[in-house]
Amino acid sequence: MRAVTVGIVLAAVVGAASSLLFGARLAHAPEDSGGARNPLTAVGRQPEVVQAPTSALWVDLAQQRVPRQEMAVAELGGRIYAIGGFNPDGSSANTVEAYDPATDSWATVAPLPIALNHPAAATVGDHVYVIGGHPDQGAEAVDTVYAYDAGADRWVPRARMPTARGALAVAVADGKIYAMGGSPDRRERDFAVYDPDADAWTPLPAMPTPRNHLAAGALNGKIYAVGGRSGDIGGITAALEEYDPGARAWTAKAPMPTARGGIAAAVVGGSLYVFGGEGNRNNPTGVFDEVEAYDPATDSWLRLAPMGAPRHGIGAAALENRIYIPGGASVEGFGVTPVNQALDVQ
Repeated sequence: MRAVTVGIVLAAVVGAASSLLFGARLAHAPEDSGGARNPLTAVGRQPEVVQAPTSALWVDLAQQRVPRQEMAVAELGGRIYAIGGFNPDGSSANTVEAYDPATDSWATVAPLPIALNHPAAATVGDHVYVIGGHPDQGAEAVDTVYAYDAGADRWVPRARMPTARGALAVAVADGKIYAMGGSPDRRERDFAVYDPDADAWTPLPAMPTPRNHLAAGALNGKIYAVGGRSGDIGGITAALEEYDPGARAWTAKAPMPTARGGIAAAVVGGSLYVFGGEGNRNNPTGVFDEVEAYDPATDSWLRLAPMGAPRHGIGAAALENRIYIPGGASVEGFGVTPVNQALDVQ
């Protein structure tokens, strides 16, 4: 494997009354006439950039045997699973590969029961749960849930979601899986929680910002939904919203510096890291290379050094202080790449 050290560049969007400081809080967007915050307004100014006295390490890893985009990605038992997605020929995949960091190698494991693109995945206990997605034929989306048992190398169907959707995001808090947003368009505000112990779903208050191709993470028992888009690629958003399971309520938080969809996110060290995406009209590839990290303690964002290989249609999984991002697409829309890289968070 090859490692490249790059300096982390941090950016702060500074409000009118704020001074330019390292790690300063990003300014909140102004409210519109209806009192709702427009998450795109705050990113209209180009952030000032300061150099931080820290570093990041992007590491090139063994490429995928079966390159795919729009996969689900999850960690289980020290291995990174790349699940389903689009094959290079545009067909949906039931392929599941497991990456072993100890040997820098991939192994093929039991395939999904059905071929899916845009599924989501989360780990609870000793199982990976694959939720929703889009099939090649038939329904627009599926409501299926499959649990993977690595010891037996098999998939077991579990209770179905209340609604069928793909391009959704999931996060785990308190042993439960929260599933938010997704497509088709009428499902963009859907929100529900799955209890693996009870094998049961509970619908929850709708997500305020309708979106698909978003990302999510859990910090301090709360759920964060970030970025994504409504409708097609042009509908990207920077919105960040926090859900408090105790209060059963959503709260708008400081938006990302960069509006984007088709992103990946992972939690390390108390921060939510967001990677890549598509809808970049300032780049001929249409892809974003941004890496931005959210700190809930200060409700602020930091801009880090860009991705070593910019991509969208990605998933991410964290193992200790390393975030793994296999596959994805290197151009907007369809453009599968076998690249497999990881970011060491220092």
